[in-house]
Amino acid sequence: MDRGTVGSAQSGRLLVEVREEGSSAVVTPAGELDHHTADVLREPLEDCLEKGYARLVVDCSRLEFCDSTGLNVLLGARLKAEAAGGGVHLAGMQPVVARVFEITGAEAVFTVHETLDAALAD
Repeated sequence: MDRGTVGSAQSGRLLVEVREEGSSAVVTPAGELDHHTADVLREPLEDCLEKGYARLVVDCSRLEFCDSTGLNVLLGARLKAEAAGGGVHLAGMQPVVARVFEITGAEAVFTVHETLDAALAD
C-alpha cells in the first residue's frame, strides 16, 4: 500500500497531516477546528484536490472540537470533491465532533465510517 507523506500544516491549536493512501488522500486534523484554525485545514484539502485526489478521507480521530466554520470547510471540500467525481469520507469521529454533525444534519451529506481502515476499504 502506498503511504507517501504529502505534507503537513500547523497553527497553535490545529495540526493537519496529509498522506497518500492508494488513490485517496488521507487528511488528519489534530486539535481544535474553528474560526481561527479553519484555513489550516482548508488549504491542505484544496491542495489535495488540485493535485488530482478526488477521494479525500478525513481521519477525525484526533479532532477534539469542530465549530460551524470547520464544518463549512468540510462541506466546501465535499462540493469540490464531488464535482471532480469523488467525495469526502469522514472516519473515527469523537463523540463531541460527531454531535456537531448530528445536530446540524451534516452527517447525512457525508459518508461516515467508524474507523480509518473502514473508510479506506470502502
